[in-house]
Amino acid sequence: MHNKIVEHLKSLRTFMEEKGLNAFIIPSTDPHLSEYPATHWEARKWISGFTGSAGTVVVTREKAGLWTDSRYFLQAATELKDTTIELFKDGLPTTPSIDRWLASELEAGEYVGIDGNVYAAKEAFELTHKLNMKGLHVIADYDPFASIWHDRPEIPRNPIFEMPIEYAGESCSSKIKRLTEALEDKGADALLVASLDTVAWIFNIRGNDVHCNPVAVAYGYVSAKETVLFINPAKLTPETSAYLKKEGVVLAEYDKVGDYISKLDPKTRVCLNGAKTSFSLYNKIPKGCAIVDIPSPADLMKAVKNEAEVTGFKSALQRDGVALVRFIMWLEKAVPQGGVTELIVEKELAGFRKQQDKYVGESFDTIAGYGPNGAIVHYHVTPESSADVKPEGFLLLDSGGQYFDGTTDITRTIAVGPLTQQMKEDYTMVLKGHINIATAQYPQGTRGSQLDILARKALWDKGLNYLHGTGHGIGHFLNVHEGPQSIRMDENPTQLQPGMVTSNEPGLYRANQYGIRIENLVLTIPTVTTEFGNFYGFETLTVCPIDTTPVIKEMLTPSETEWLNQYHKYVYARLSPLLNDEEKAWLKVKTNEI
Repeated sequence: MHNKIVEHLKSLRTFMEEKGLNAFIIPSTDPHLSEYPATHWEARKWISGFTGSAGTVVVTREKAGLWTDSRYFLQAATELKDTTIELFKDGLPTTPSIDRWLASELEAGEYVGIDGNVYAAKEAFELTHKLNMKGLHVIADYDPFASIWHDRPEIPRNPIFEMPIEYAGESCSSKIKRLTEALEDKGADALLVASLDTVAWIFNIRGNDVHCNPVAVAYGYVSAKETVLFINPAKLTPETSAYLKKEGVVLAEYDKVGDYISKLDPKTRVCLNGAKTSFSLYNKIPKGCAIVDIPSPADLMKAVKNEAEVTGFKSALQRDGVALVRFIMWLEKAVPQGGVTELIVEKELAGFRKQQDKYVGESFDTIAGYGPNGAIVHYHVTPESSADVKPEGFLLLDSGGQYFDGTTDITRTIAVGPLTQQMKEDYTMVLKGHINIATAQYPQGTRGSQLDILARKALWDKGLNYLHGTGHGIGHFLNVHEGPQSIRMDENPTQLQPGMVTSNEPGLYRANQYGIRIENLVLTIPTVTTEFGNFYGFETLTVCPIDTTPVIKEMLTPSETEWLNQYHKYVYARLSPLLNDEEKAWLKVKTNEI
Protein backbone atom coordinates (compact mmCIF):
# COMPACT_ATOMS: atom_id res chain seq x y z
CA MET A 1 0.00 0.00 0.00
CA HIS A 2 2.70 2.47 1.00
CA ASN A 3 4.66 1.84 -2.21
CA LYS A 4 1.44 2.58 -4.10
CA ILE A 5 1.02 5.88 -2.25
CA VAL A 6 4.57 6.92 -3.12
CA GLU A 7 3.78 6.12 -6.78
CA HIS A 8 0.52 8.10 -6.63
CA LEU A 9 2.35 11.12 -5.22
CA LYS A 10 4.96 10.82 -7.97
CA SER A 11 2.20 10.83 -10.65
CA LEU A 12 0.63 13.93 -9.12
CA ARG A 13 3.98 15.74 -8.97
CA THR A 14 4.58 14.94 -12.66
CA PHE A 15 1.16 16.42 -13.45
CA MET A 16 1.96 19.50 -11.35
CA GLU A 17 5.24 20.05 -13.21
CA GLU A 18 3.46 19.79 -16.58
CA LYS A 19 0.89 22.38 -15.53
CA GLY A 20 3.36 24.71 -13.77
CA LEU A 21 1.86 24.13 -10.30
CA ASN A 22 4.02 24.24 -7.17
CA ALA A 23 1.42 22.73 -4.85
CA PHE A 24 -1.93 20.96 -5.07
CA ILE A 25 -4.67 20.74 -2.43
CA ILE A 26 -6.93 17.68 -2.27
CA PRO A 27 -9.99 17.91 0.02
CA SER A 28 -12.19 14.95 1.05
CA THR A 29 -15.22 16.12 -0.87
CA ASP A 30 -17.02 15.73 -4.18
CA PRO A 31 -18.92 18.26 -6.39
CA HIS A 32 -21.75 18.09 -3.83
CA LEU A 33 -19.49 18.85 -0.84
CA SER A 34 -20.48 15.54 0.73
CA GLU A 35 -19.00 14.31 3.99
CA TYR A 36 -18.99 10.81 2.50
CA PRO A 37 -18.44 10.95 -1.29
CA ALA A 38 -19.04 8.21 -3.85
CA THR A 39 -15.87 6.20 -4.62
CA HIS A 40 -15.32 8.12 -7.90
CA TRP A 41 -14.40 11.19 -5.84
CA GLU A 42 -12.30 9.53 -3.12
CA ALA A 43 -9.15 11.20 -4.49
CA ARG A 44 -7.84 12.15 -1.06
CA LYS A 45 -8.01 8.51 0.03
CA TRP A 46 -6.32 7.41 -3.22
CA ILE A 47 -3.46 9.90 -2.93
CA SER A 48 -2.74 9.31 0.78
CA GLY A 49 -4.09 5.95 1.93
CA PHE A 50 -5.87 7.74 4.79
CA THR A 51 -9.40 6.34 5.07
CA GLY A 52 -11.00 8.75 7.58
CA SER A 53 -14.02 10.82 6.52
CA ALA A 54 -12.38 14.23 7.11
CA GLY A 55 -9.01 15.52 6.03
CA THR A 56 -7.16 17.57 3.41
CA VAL A 57 -3.94 16.57 1.68
CA VAL A 58 -1.50 19.19 0.40
CA VAL A 59 1.28 18.15 -1.97
CA THR A 60 4.23 20.32 -3.00
CA ARG A 61 7.06 19.29 -5.34
CA GLU A 62 9.07 17.99 -2.34
CA LYS A 63 6.70 17.50 0.61
CA ALA A 64 3.18 16.37 1.47
CA GLY A 65 0.95 16.80 4.51
CA LEU A 66 -2.47 15.67 5.76
CA TRP A 67 -4.58 17.94 7.96
CA THR A 68 -7.25 16.12 9.97
CA ASP A 69 -9.15 16.59 13.24
CA SER A 70 -8.87 14.92 16.64
CA ARG A 71 -11.22 12.05 15.74
CA TYR A 72 -8.53 10.72 13.41
CA PHE A 73 -5.18 11.59 15.01
CA LEU A 74 -4.37 8.00 16.02
CA GLN A 75 -5.80 6.45 12.87
CA ALA A 76 -3.98 8.87 10.56
CA ALA A 77 -0.65 8.33 12.32
CA THR A 78 -0.99 4.60 11.58
CA GLU A 79 -2.23 4.91 8.00
CA LEU A 80 0.34 7.53 6.94
CA LYS A 81 3.33 5.54 8.23
CA ASP A 82 5.99 5.19 5.49
CA THR A 83 3.97 7.20 2.93
CA THR A 84 6.22 10.35 3.21
CA ILE A 85 3.04 12.29 4.10
CA GLU A 86 3.33 14.26 7.34
CA LEU A 87 0.38 14.40 9.79
CA PHE A 88 -0.79 17.89 10.81
CA LYS A 89 -3.16 17.77 13.79
CA ASP A 90 -5.86 20.29 12.98
CA GLY A 91 -7.22 22.33 15.87
CA LEU A 92 -4.06 22.25 17.99
CA PRO A 93 -2.47 25.66 18.66
CA THR A 94 0.92 24.43 17.39
CA THR A 95 -0.44 23.24 14.03
CA PRO A 96 0.00 25.70 11.14
CA SER A 97 -3.00 26.31 8.89
CA ILE A 98 -2.70 25.10 5.29
CA ASP A 99 -2.22 28.64 3.95
CA ARG A 100 0.51 29.41 6.52
CA TRP A 101 2.30 26.17 5.75
CA LEU A 102 2.13 26.83 1.99
CA ALA A 103 3.46 30.35 2.50
CA SER A 104 6.44 28.91 4.39
CA GLU A 105 7.11 26.23 1.73
CA LEU A 106 6.61 28.22 -1.50
CA GLU A 107 8.17 31.32 -3.02
CA ALA A 108 6.11 34.44 -3.78
CA GLY A 109 4.63 34.27 -7.27
CA GLU A 110 4.25 30.46 -7.27
CA TYR A 111 1.02 28.59 -8.08
CA VAL A 112 -1.29 26.45 -5.93
CA GLY A 113 -3.76 24.18 -7.74
CA ILE A 114 -7.22 23.10 -6.62
CA ASP A 115 -10.03 21.32 -8.46
CA GLY A 116 -12.83 23.91 -8.44
CA ASN A 117 -15.39 21.13 -8.99
CA VAL A 118 -14.80 19.66 -5.52
CA TYR A 119 -13.84 22.78 -3.58
CA ALA A 120 -16.53 24.76 -1.75
CA ALA A 121 -16.93 28.27 -3.16
CA LYS A 122 -16.67 29.83 0.31
CA GLU A 123 -13.43 27.98 1.07
CA ALA A 124 -11.98 28.71 -2.37
CA PHE A 125 -12.60 32.46 -1.96
CA GLU A 126 -11.05 32.42 1.53
CA LEU A 127 -8.04 30.39 0.37
CA THR A 128 -7.50 32.64 -2.66
CA HIS A 129 -7.62 35.75 -0.45
CA LYS A 130 -5.20 34.33 2.15
CA LEU A 131 -2.71 33.05 -0.44
CA ASN A 132 -2.89 36.24 -2.52
CA MET A 133 -1.95 38.17 0.62
CA LYS A 134 1.15 35.98 0.78
CA GLY A 135 2.02 36.50 -2.90
CA LEU A 136 0.75 33.09 -4.05
CA HIS A 137 -1.75 32.40 -6.86
CA VAL A 138 -4.61 29.87 -6.89
CA ILE A 139 -5.49 28.01 -10.10
CA ALA A 140 -8.84 26.14 -9.92
CA ASP A 141 -8.95 24.66 -13.43
CA TYR A 142 -7.55 21.15 -13.05
CA ASP A 143 -8.69 17.68 -12.00
CA PRO A 144 -5.40 15.76 -12.07
CA PHE A 145 -7.15 12.53 -11.07
CA ALA A 146 -9.00 12.39 -14.40
CA SER A 147 -5.65 11.46 -15.98
CA ILE A 148 -3.43 10.00 -13.21
CA TRP A 149 -5.97 7.72 -11.45
CA HIS A 150 -6.06 4.91 -14.01
CA ASP A 151 -8.58 2.54 -12.37
CA ARG A 152 -10.82 5.32 -11.09
CA PRO A 153 -14.38 4.09 -10.39
CA GLU A 154 -17.21 5.48 -12.53
CA ILE A 155 -19.71 8.06 -11.28
CA PRO A 156 -22.51 5.82 -9.90
CA ARG A 157 -25.42 5.01 -12.22
CA ASN A 158 -27.60 3.14 -9.68
CA PRO A 159 -31.37 3.59 -10.12
CA ILE A 160 -33.24 5.87 -7.72
CA PHE A 161 -36.54 5.04 -6.02
CA GLU A 162 -39.40 7.09 -4.62
CA MET A 163 -39.62 7.72 -0.86
CA PRO A 164 -43.29 6.82 -0.19
CA ILE A 165 -45.48 9.58 1.23
CA GLU A 166 -46.38 7.35 4.22
CA TYR A 167 -42.75 7.65 5.37
CA ALA A 168 -41.92 11.12 4.00
CA GLY A 169 -45.05 12.72 5.45
CA GLU A 170 -45.11 15.46 2.79
CA SER A 171 -45.22 15.41 -1.00
CA CYS A 172 -42.47 16.76 -3.23
CA SER A 173 -44.84 19.37 -4.72
CA SER A 174 -45.77 20.58 -1.20
CA LYS A 175 -42.08 20.94 -0.29
CA ILE A 176 -41.42 22.91 -3.50
CA LYS A 177 -44.34 25.23 -2.68
CA ARG A 178 -43.04 25.81 0.87
CA LEU A 179 -39.54 26.42 -0.47
CA THR A 180 -40.61 28.98 -3.06
CA GLU A 181 -42.51 30.86 -0.33
CA ALA A 182 -39.41 30.76 1.92
CA LEU A 183 -37.25 32.03 -0.96
CA GLU A 184 -39.55 35.00 -1.47
CA ASP A 185 -39.08 35.82 2.23
CA LYS A 186 -35.30 35.73 1.73
CA GLY A 187 -35.42 38.02 -1.32
CA ALA A 188 -34.55 35.23 -3.75
CA ASP A 189 -36.24 33.75 -6.85
CA ALA A 190 -34.51 30.37 -7.02
CA LEU A 191 -32.59 27.86 -4.93
CA LEU A 192 -29.54 25.99 -6.23
CA VAL A 193 -29.09 22.70 -4.34
CA ALA A 194 -25.92 20.61 -4.57
CA SER A 195 -26.11 18.63 -1.28
CA LEU A 196 -27.20 15.09 -2.08
CA ASP A 197 -29.26 14.60 1.07
CA THR A 198 -31.13 17.87 0.49
CA VAL A 199 -31.84 16.92 -3.13
CA ALA A 200 -33.13 13.54 -1.89
CA TRP A 201 -35.35 15.22 0.71
CA ILE A 202 -36.86 17.85 -1.62
CA PHE A 203 -37.72 15.37 -4.39
CA ASN A 204 -38.67 12.47 -2.07
CA ILE A 205 -36.18 10.17 -3.76
CA ARG A 206 -33.55 7.84 -2.34
CA GLY A 207 -30.63 6.04 -3.95
CA ASN A 208 -27.66 3.80 -3.42
CA ASP A 209 -24.74 5.88 -4.69
CA VAL A 210 -22.81 6.47 -1.46
CA HIS A 211 -21.73 3.86 1.07
CA CYS A 212 -24.23 3.83 4.00
CA ASN A 213 -26.00 7.01 2.76
CA PRO A 214 -29.21 6.36 0.75
CA VAL A 215 -28.67 9.27 -1.66
CA ALA A 216 -28.31 9.68 -5.41
CA VAL A 217 -25.83 11.82 -7.36
CA ALA A 218 -27.94 14.73 -8.62
CA TYR A 219 -28.45 18.51 -8.43
CA GLY A 220 -31.66 20.43 -7.82
CA TYR A 221 -32.92 23.85 -8.89
CA VAL A 222 -36.11 25.13 -7.27
CA SER A 223 -38.07 28.19 -8.39
CA ALA A 224 -41.69 29.30 -8.82
CA LYS A 225 -41.08 29.29 -12.59
CA GLU A 226 -39.71 25.76 -12.83
CA THR A 227 -38.07 23.11 -10.67
CA VAL A 228 -35.38 20.92 -12.25
CA LEU A 229 -33.71 17.67 -11.14
CA PHE A 230 -30.34 17.19 -12.88
CA ILE A 231 -29.68 13.45 -12.92
CA ASN A 232 -28.15 10.81 -15.20
CA PRO A 233 -31.12 9.38 -17.20
CA ALA A 234 -29.69 5.88 -16.60
CA LYS A 235 -30.71 6.30 -12.95
CA LEU A 236 -34.40 6.80 -13.80
CA THR A 237 -36.99 4.07 -14.27
CA PRO A 238 -40.29 4.70 -16.09
CA GLU A 239 -41.96 4.75 -12.64
CA THR A 240 -39.62 7.33 -11.07
CA SER A 241 -39.74 9.53 -14.19
CA ALA A 242 -43.54 9.45 -14.15
CA TYR A 243 -43.63 10.17 -10.40
CA LEU A 244 -41.31 13.21 -10.69
CA LYS A 245 -43.15 14.65 -13.68
CA LYS A 246 -46.46 14.24 -11.80
CA GLU A 247 -44.95 16.34 -8.98
CA GLY A 248 -44.17 19.11 -11.49
CA VAL A 249 -40.42 18.39 -11.76
CA VAL A 250 -38.49 18.96 -15.01
CA LEU A 251 -35.81 16.31 -15.65
CA ALA A 252 -32.43 17.24 -17.14
CA GLU A 253 -29.08 15.47 -17.52
CA TYR A 254 -26.70 15.57 -14.58
CA ASP A 255 -23.83 17.20 -16.47
CA LYS A 256 -26.07 19.95 -17.90
CA VAL A 257 -26.39 21.79 -14.57
CA GLY A 258 -23.54 24.19 -15.38
CA ASP A 259 -25.01 25.10 -18.78
CA TYR A 260 -28.44 25.65 -17.25
CA ILE A 261 -27.09 27.90 -14.49
CA SER A 262 -24.93 29.89 -16.93
CA LYS A 263 -28.03 30.72 -19.00
CA LEU A 264 -30.17 32.06 -16.15
CA ASP A 265 -31.85 35.41 -16.69
CA PRO A 266 -29.34 37.98 -15.32
CA LYS A 267 -32.13 39.40 -13.13
CA THR A 268 -32.52 36.09 -11.25
CA ARG A 269 -31.77 36.25 -7.54
CA VAL A 270 -30.12 32.89 -6.75
CA CYS A 271 -30.12 31.51 -3.22
CA LEU A 272 -27.31 29.09 -2.38
CA ASN A 273 -24.97 28.17 0.41
CA GLY A 274 -21.37 29.01 -0.58
CA ALA A 275 -20.10 26.38 1.87
CA LYS A 276 -22.14 23.70 0.10
CA THR A 277 -21.79 24.79 -3.55
CA SER A 278 -18.67 24.08 -5.58
CA PHE A 279 -16.42 26.92 -6.70
CA SER A 280 -16.89 25.89 -10.37
CA LEU A 281 -20.68 25.86 -10.19
CA TYR A 282 -20.75 29.15 -8.27
CA ASN A 283 -18.69 30.75 -11.02
CA LYS A 284 -21.21 29.62 -13.68
CA ILE A 285 -23.83 32.02 -12.31
CA PRO A 286 -24.16 34.99 -14.71
CA LYS A 287 -22.54 38.18 -13.44
CA GLY A 288 -25.81 40.14 -13.34
CA CYS A 289 -27.52 37.67 -10.97
CA ALA A 290 -27.82 38.64 -7.31
CA ILE A 291 -26.46 35.82 -5.14
CA VAL A 292 -28.19 35.31 -1.78
CA ASP A 293 -25.51 33.29 0.03
CA ILE A 294 -27.18 31.94 3.19
CA PRO A 295 -27.72 28.57 4.87
CA SER A 296 -30.25 26.79 2.67
CA PRO A 297 -33.87 27.14 3.82
CA ALA A 298 -34.30 23.55 2.57
CA ASP A 299 -31.75 22.29 5.11
CA LEU A 300 -33.66 23.83 8.00
CA MET A 301 -36.97 22.43 6.72
CA LYS A 302 -35.37 18.99 6.36
CA ALA A 303 -34.02 19.15 9.92
CA VAL A 304 -37.46 19.82 11.43
CA LYS A 305 -39.14 16.43 11.19
CA ASN A 306 -42.86 16.12 10.56
CA GLU A 307 -45.22 13.79 12.41
CA ALA A 308 -44.74 10.87 9.99
CA GLU A 309 -40.94 11.20 10.20
CA VAL A 310 -40.96 11.31 14.03
CA THR A 311 -43.25 8.25 14.14
CA GLY A 312 -40.85 6.52 11.72
CA PHE A 313 -37.84 7.35 13.89
CA LYS A 314 -39.56 5.93 16.97
CA SER A 315 -40.47 2.70 15.17
CA ALA A 316 -37.00 2.29 13.64
CA LEU A 317 -35.32 2.90 17.00
CA GLN A 318 -37.61 0.39 18.71
CA ARG A 319 -36.64 -2.35 16.22
CA ASP A 320 -33.00 -1.24 16.46
CA GLY A 321 -33.24 -1.63 20.25
CA VAL A 322 -34.45 -5.22 19.82
CA ALA A 323 -31.41 -5.97 17.62
CA LEU A 324 -29.08 -4.41 20.22
CA VAL A 325 -30.62 -6.39 23.10
CA ARG A 326 -30.16 -9.66 21.21
CA PHE A 327 -26.62 -8.70 20.28
CA ILE A 328 -25.58 -7.74 23.86
CA MET A 329 -27.10 -11.01 25.16
CA TRP A 330 -24.99 -12.90 22.60
CA LEU A 331 -21.89 -10.89 23.54
CA GLU A 332 -22.22 -11.61 27.25
CA LYS A 333 -22.29 -15.35 26.58
CA ALA A 334 -19.62 -15.35 23.87
CA VAL A 335 -16.82 -13.25 25.41
CA PRO A 336 -16.07 -15.51 28.42
CA GLN A 337 -15.82 -18.51 26.06
CA GLY A 338 -13.06 -16.74 24.07
CA GLY A 339 -12.52 -16.32 20.34
CA VAL A 340 -14.55 -13.09 19.99
CA THR A 341 -12.76 -10.43 17.93
CA GLU A 342 -13.79 -6.91 16.91
CA LEU A 343 -14.50 -8.23 13.38
CA ILE A 344 -16.82 -10.90 14.78
CA VAL A 345 -18.57 -8.26 16.91
CA GLU A 346 -19.24 -6.15 13.81
CA LYS A 347 -20.51 -9.14 11.81
CA GLU A 348 -22.78 -10.43 14.59
CA LEU A 349 -24.34 -7.02 15.21
CA ALA A 350 -25.06 -6.56 11.49
CA GLY A 351 -26.71 -10.00 11.51
CA PHE A 352 -29.10 -9.04 14.33
CA ARG A 353 -30.04 -5.80 12.55
CA LYS A 354 -30.68 -7.61 9.26
CA GLN A 355 -33.43 -9.61 10.96
CA GLN A 356 -35.42 -6.41 11.61
CA ASP A 357 -38.33 -5.24 9.46
CA LYS A 358 -37.67 -2.40 6.98
CA TYR A 359 -33.87 -2.74 7.41
CA VAL A 360 -31.86 -1.44 4.42
CA GLY A 361 -28.26 -1.43 5.66
CA GLU A 362 -25.83 0.19 8.08
CA SER A 363 -25.98 3.98 8.54
CA PHE A 364 -22.16 4.09 8.87
CA ASP A 365 -19.33 1.61 9.33
CA THR A 366 -19.61 0.13 12.82
CA ILE A 367 -17.04 1.28 15.36
CA ALA A 368 -16.26 -1.75 17.56
CA GLY A 369 -13.24 -0.73 19.63
CA TYR A 370 -12.02 -2.97 22.44
CA GLY A 371 -9.60 -1.57 25.04
CA PRO A 372 -7.00 0.73 23.41
CA ASN A 373 -8.89 0.69 20.05
CA GLY A 374 -11.87 2.27 21.83
CA ALA A 375 -9.73 5.38 22.36
CA ILE A 376 -9.56 5.91 18.58
CA VAL A 377 -12.69 8.06 18.15
CA HIS A 378 -13.60 7.00 14.60
CA TYR A 379 -11.91 3.62 14.69
CA HIS A 380 -12.88 1.11 12.04
CA VAL A 381 -11.67 -2.45 12.43
CA THR A 382 -9.58 -4.12 9.74
CA PRO A 383 -8.33 -7.72 9.63
CA GLU A 384 -4.91 -6.37 10.71
CA SER A 385 -6.19 -4.27 13.64
CA SER A 386 -8.93 -6.62 14.90
CA ALA A 387 -8.33 -7.15 18.62
CA ASP A 388 -9.53 -10.08 20.73
CA VAL A 389 -12.33 -9.01 23.07
CA LYS A 390 -11.14 -10.31 26.42
CA PRO A 391 -13.37 -10.68 29.52
CA GLU A 392 -12.05 -7.46 31.07
CA GLY A 393 -12.35 -3.73 30.47
CA PHE A 394 -14.54 -1.89 27.97
CA LEU A 395 -15.88 -2.52 24.47
CA LEU A 396 -16.99 0.72 22.78
CA LEU A 397 -19.68 0.03 20.19
CA ASP A 398 -20.94 2.85 17.95
CA SER A 399 -23.27 1.67 15.20
CA GLY A 400 -26.46 2.44 13.33
CA GLY A 401 -28.97 1.21 10.81
CA GLN A 402 -30.77 2.60 7.79
CA TYR A 403 -34.45 1.64 7.84
CA PHE A 404 -37.11 2.77 5.36
CA ASP A 405 -38.78 4.68 8.21
CA GLY A 406 -35.72 6.16 9.94
CA THR A 407 -31.98 6.29 10.55
CA THR A 408 -30.38 5.15 13.82
CA ASP A 409 -27.09 5.93 15.55
CA ILE A 410 -26.31 4.53 19.00
CA THR A 411 -23.19 4.11 21.12
CA ARG A 412 -22.92 1.85 24.12
CA THR A 413 -19.79 1.27 26.17
CA ILE A 414 -20.08 -2.24 27.53
CA ALA A 415 -18.16 -3.66 30.49
CA VAL A 416 -17.05 -7.09 29.24
CA GLY A 417 -15.31 -7.95 32.51
CA PRO A 418 -13.66 -6.42 35.61
CA LEU A 419 -12.99 -2.67 35.52
CA THR A 420 -10.53 -0.40 37.31
CA GLN A 421 -11.72 2.35 39.64
CA GLN A 422 -10.59 4.94 37.07
CA MET A 423 -12.69 3.29 34.37
CA LYS A 424 -15.77 3.43 36.60
CA GLU A 425 -15.19 7.08 37.53
CA ASP A 426 -14.63 8.05 33.89
CA TYR A 427 -17.75 6.17 32.78
CA THR A 428 -19.90 7.78 35.47
CA MET A 429 -18.70 11.28 34.51
CA VAL A 430 -19.59 10.63 30.86
CA LEU A 431 -23.00 9.33 31.95
CA LYS A 432 -23.58 12.48 34.04
CA GLY A 433 -22.90 14.59 30.94
CA HIS A 434 -25.27 12.47 28.89
CA ILE A 435 -28.03 12.85 31.47
CA ASN A 436 -27.45 16.61 31.76
CA ILE A 437 -28.14 17.00 28.03
CA ALA A 438 -31.10 14.60 28.13
CA THR A 439 -32.76 16.58 30.95
CA ALA A 440 -31.90 20.09 29.72
CA GLN A 441 -34.69 22.67 29.50
CA TYR A 442 -33.84 25.79 27.53
CA PRO A 443 -35.55 28.92 26.16
CA GLN A 444 -36.66 29.24 22.55
CA GLY A 445 -33.76 30.62 20.51
CA THR A 446 -31.09 28.48 22.25
CA ARG A 447 -28.21 27.24 20.12
CA GLY A 448 -26.46 23.90 20.62
CA SER A 449 -23.21 25.63 21.57
CA GLN A 450 -24.98 27.07 24.62
CA LEU A 451 -25.87 23.58 25.87
CA ASP A 452 -22.55 21.85 25.17
CA ILE A 453 -21.07 22.71 28.61
CA LEU A 454 -23.75 20.56 30.26
CA ALA A 455 -22.17 17.46 28.71
CA ARG A 456 -18.63 18.42 29.74
CA LYS A 457 -18.99 20.00 33.20
CA ALA A 458 -18.25 16.82 35.21
CA LEU A 459 -15.21 16.12 33.02
CA TRP A 460 -13.92 19.70 33.02
CA ASP A 461 -14.12 19.76 36.82
CA LYS A 462 -11.47 16.98 36.79
CA GLY A 463 -9.36 18.57 34.02
CA LEU A 464 -10.71 16.11 31.42
CA ASN A 465 -12.31 16.71 28.02
CA TYR A 466 -13.21 15.18 24.66
CA LEU A 467 -12.49 16.96 21.39
CA HIS A 468 -15.45 15.91 19.23
CA GLY A 469 -18.91 17.46 19.23
CA THR A 470 -21.61 16.40 21.67
CA GLY A 471 -24.39 16.15 19.11
CA HIS A 472 -25.18 16.21 15.40
CA GLY A 473 -28.42 16.19 13.46
CA ILE A 474 -29.71 12.91 12.03
CA GLY A 475 -31.41 12.46 8.65
CA HIS A 476 -34.68 10.58 8.19
CA PHE A 477 -33.64 7.54 6.14
CA LEU A 478 -30.87 9.86 4.99
CA ASN A 479 -27.36 10.83 6.09
CA VAL A 480 -26.47 9.90 9.66
CA HIS A 481 -24.71 13.28 10.03
CA GLU A 482 -27.11 16.08 9.12
CA GLY A 483 -27.09 19.83 9.70
CA PRO A 484 -27.74 22.56 10.26
CA GLN A 485 -28.05 22.11 14.05
CA SER A 486 -25.36 20.69 16.32
CA ILE A 487 -24.34 20.57 19.97
CA ARG A 488 -20.64 21.38 20.18
CA MET A 489 -18.19 23.93 21.55
CA ASP A 490 -17.85 25.69 18.18
CA GLU A 491 -20.38 28.44 17.57
CA ASN A 492 -23.24 27.52 15.25
CA PRO A 493 -25.99 30.12 14.73
CA THR A 494 -28.71 27.48 14.14
CA GLN A 495 -31.28 27.46 16.94
CA LEU A 496 -32.70 24.19 18.24
CA GLN A 497 -36.33 23.83 17.16
CA PRO A 498 -39.11 21.37 17.96
CA GLY A 499 -38.94 18.45 15.51
CA MET A 500 -35.15 18.36 15.25
CA VAL A 501 -33.52 14.98 15.96
CA THR A 502 -30.00 15.27 17.36
CA SER A 503 -27.48 12.88 18.92
CA ASN A 504 -26.43 13.15 22.58
CA GLU A 505 -22.97 11.58 22.76
CA PRO A 506 -20.40 12.79 25.29
CA GLY A 507 -17.28 10.67 25.64
CA LEU A 508 -13.80 10.34 27.14
CA TYR A 509 -10.73 8.75 25.58
CA ARG A 510 -7.51 7.71 27.25
CA ALA A 511 -4.96 7.01 24.51
CA ASN A 512 -3.70 3.41 24.45
CA GLN A 513 -6.08 2.46 27.30
CA TYR A 514 -9.80 2.72 26.50
CA GLY A 515 -12.60 4.91 25.21
CA ILE A 516 -16.06 5.67 26.60
CA ARG A 517 -19.05 7.13 24.76
CA ILE A 518 -22.78 6.95 25.51
CA GLU A 519 -25.06 8.02 22.67
CA ASN A 520 -28.82 8.29 22.29
CA LEU A 521 -30.91 10.23 19.78
CA VAL A 522 -33.05 13.03 21.19
CA LEU A 523 -36.01 14.97 19.78
CA THR A 524 -36.45 18.67 20.58
CA ILE A 525 -39.96 19.21 22.00
CA PRO A 526 -41.85 22.15 23.58
CA THR A 527 -41.92 21.78 27.39
CA VAL A 528 -43.40 24.86 29.08
CA THR A 529 -44.53 28.42 28.38
CA THR A 530 -44.10 31.01 31.15
CA GLU A 531 -44.05 34.79 31.34
CA PHE A 532 -40.41 34.40 30.20
CA GLY A 533 -41.42 32.76 26.93
CA ASN A 534 -41.44 29.28 25.39
CA PHE A 535 -39.09 26.60 26.68
CA TYR A 536 -37.93 23.43 24.96
CA GLY A 537 -36.37 20.17 26.07
CA PHE A 538 -35.35 16.78 24.72
CA GLU A 539 -37.32 13.57 24.44
CA THR A 540 -34.94 10.60 24.28
CA LEU A 541 -35.91 8.38 21.33
CA THR A 542 -33.30 5.59 21.55
CA VAL A 543 -34.44 2.51 23.44
CA CYS A 544 -31.57 0.33 24.62
CA PRO A 545 -30.24 -0.29 28.15
CA ILE A 546 -27.24 1.74 29.29
CA ASP A 547 -24.71 -0.50 31.06
CA THR A 548 -25.01 0.21 34.80
CA THR A 549 -22.16 -2.15 35.80
CA PRO A 550 -19.54 0.67 35.69
CA VAL A 551 -21.75 3.28 37.42
CA ILE A 552 -20.62 4.65 40.78
CA LYS A 553 -24.03 5.56 42.17
CA GLU A 554 -22.61 7.95 44.78
CA MET A 555 -21.28 10.17 41.98
CA LEU A 556 -24.80 10.66 40.57
CA THR A 557 -27.20 13.24 41.99
CA PRO A 558 -30.67 11.96 43.03
CA SER A 559 -32.20 13.52 39.90
CA GLU A 560 -29.57 11.86 37.65
CA THR A 561 -30.32 8.50 39.26
CA GLU A 562 -34.02 9.12 38.81
CA TRP A 563 -33.55 9.88 35.09
CA LEU A 564 -31.56 6.67 34.55
CA ASN A 565 -34.16 4.55 36.37
CA GLN A 566 -37.05 6.17 34.48
CA TYR A 567 -35.23 5.75 31.16
CA HIS A 568 -34.73 2.06 31.85
CA LYS A 569 -38.42 1.63 32.74
CA TYR A 570 -39.25 3.22 29.37
CA VAL A 571 -36.77 0.94 27.56
CA TYR A 572 -38.38 -2.13 29.11
CA ALA A 573 -41.91 -0.96 28.28
CA ARG A 574 -40.99 -0.25 24.62
CA LEU A 575 -38.93 -3.39 23.94
CA SER A 576 -40.45 -6.17 26.04
CA PRO A 577 -43.55 -6.66 23.78
CA LEU A 578 -41.17 -7.56 20.93
CA LEU A 579 -38.99 -10.01 22.92
CA ASN A 580 -39.30 -13.67 23.89
CA ASP A 581 -39.38 -14.77 27.54
CA GLU A 582 -35.61 -15.29 27.86
CA GLU A 583 -34.90 -11.88 26.31
CA LYS A 584 -37.51 -10.19 28.52
CA ALA A 585 -35.97 -11.72 31.66
CA TRP A 586 -32.51 -10.54 30.60
CA LEU A 587 -33.79 -7.02 29.84
CA LYS A 588 -35.65 -6.88 33.17
CA VAL A 589 -32.33 -7.37 34.99
CA LYS A 590 -30.53 -4.84 32.77
CA THR A 591 -33.20 -2.21 33.42
CA ASN A 592 -33.52 -2.76 37.17
CA GLU A 593 -33.27 0.37 39.33
CA ILE A 594 -29.80 1.20 40.58
